[in-house]
Amino acid sequence: MGSLGSSEEGLVADGVAADALADYQHPVSVEKFRKLGYEVVDMICEYMSSAKQRHVMPDVQPGFLRPQLPASAPQQPEPWQDIKKDFYDKIMRGVLHWQSPHFFAWFGGNTSGPSILAEMLIASLNMIGFSWQSSPVSTELEMVMMDWLGKLCGLPDKFITAASSSADQTTSDAANGSSSNGTAAAAAAKPGGGVIQGTSSEAVLVAMLAGRARALDGQPPEAALKLVAYGSDQAHMCFKKAAMVCGLQHTRLLKASAEHDYALDPKTLQEAIAADLAQGLIPFYACATIGTTSSCAVDPVGELGRVCQQHGVWLHVDAAWAGSASILPEQRHWFSGLEHVDSLSFSVHKWLLVNFDCAAMWLADTTWLKEALSMTPIYLRFTGNVHDYKDWQIPLGRRFRSLKLWFVMRMYGAEKLQGMVRHHIALGQWFAQQVEADGRFEIPVPPRFGLTCFRLKGADNATNRQLMEAVNAQGVIFIIPTELSGQLTIRFAVGNANTQLEHVQRGWTIIKEQADKLLAGSISSSSSEGAAGAEQQQQQQE
Repeated sequence: MGSLGSSEEGLVADGVAADALADYQHPVSVEKFRKLGYEVVDMICEYMSSAKQRHVMPDVQPGFLRPQLPASAPQQPEPWQDIKKDFYDKIMRGVLHWQSPHFFAWFGGNTSGPSILAEMLIASLNMIGFSWQSSPVSTELEMVMMDWLGKLCGLPDKFITAASSSADQTTSDAANGSSSNGTAAAAAAKPGGGVIQGTSSEAVLVAMLAGRARALDGQPPEAALKLVAYGSDQAHMCFKKAAMVCGLQHTRLLKASAEHDYALDPKTLQEAIAADLAQGLIPFYACATIGTTSSCAVDPVGELGRVCQQHGVWLHVDAAWAGSASILPEQRHWFSGLEHVDSLSFSVHKWLLVNFDCAAMWLADTTWLKEALSMTPIYLRFTGNVHDYKDWQIPLGRRFRSLKLWFVMRMYGAEKLQGMVRHHIALGQWFAQQVEADGRFEIPVPPRFGLTCFRLKGADNATNRQLMEAVNAQGVIFIIPTELSGQLTIRFAVGNANTQLEHVQRGWTIIKEQADKLLAGSISSSSSEGAAGAEQQQQQQE
């Protein structure tokens, strides 16, 4: 066996090439990164400042990018200036500008300076925090942040990890940059607590897995084939997808009607459960929604919770968008009845200025979630296993998401966050008032949480779609449709971090102008002209 330091024809240590053992040199040194970092921050600031001038939708078609890129990766490092140029010329060309104040589609996906700063630090630390041992601080900060957020939202105590007697001290310690040695122990003593998932869709799935574990406890294997899950036909598609992932044989999409503003009637759930019990099936999970995607309908959580408790059904509340509004005391009536639910979640990355991904989830009893997902091989057995977040989610690895929440909550404070959400709701109310005052339109469902659904009175689906497409063709704002009782309805969702009254006013002006043209029979030509003008202006901006 050769010894290190000896060489023969350039070989050392049992045939390893000498040059392979030389120190590896990264093409981007720390000092070079420092210089580039300043430049990228300038790029970010320039984008944040110019977002309001950009048209929301890019002028591209599917497949636009591949022809512009090489067929394979480069063999040698490429100059930063070339990469930067391609970023602007090729990547930015295909960006749909979610940060534009004229983005009124779906629901917002906000970010902020504090969150971006935290994201930079998260990327540099790059901890894979699957367990306490793998990342003590990310585990403990997440526990504290979920308590901070839970208390800010007015959640029942059963969802808060820390005992009330020590909660204030825990918050103070975190704010001062320290972590309490008793945090993990407190979590072990209380069954409930919070966790940051990647998305609300993941939360719906893991809640379903927890409910399944509880329902099948002590049951024979074949009982899994009898499980039944319930949701409204207005529930997010992630409910049905979760049922598919879980391999459920029985999924009930219960009809929600205009009579109840598309909220799920507890009587409908009760009757469905009774019918399934009569067939020898096992009702085990229900998904209620606060703020549906289509119309921001609010299911009566308290009444649904009592039905579920009566039959031992796990009730999860999906409040992906609207959950952020619970930080406002005047909006809490929409969230009444949470004491009757087993779990709930909302996407912090939608409204509360923490960039994607960061979805908050709370469980009243984490026992069944851990029963469903806990697996600790010998190489993961260390101190602190009692609160390994790997046992609260599908993947093993996880990001240091809580740092983003910590930065935003400290650099904004509760009052500033509340002020922004309150501002967006007020802007949504202003828009709804304009629509209501215009006799050509109707509002089929009550406006809530910044969302207004509207359509032309007496017009068919094709006409309302034509209006929406004409509005989008102008290139200034972006809106999308939904369908309520078979009728196409246009959604106008206020909630972007940069949206002010002037942007909502501009959106309403464009809608009115295009409605005038549509009803006058000249919409086709104006749509084409608008699209051409938008394309020309976008090219000038780039």
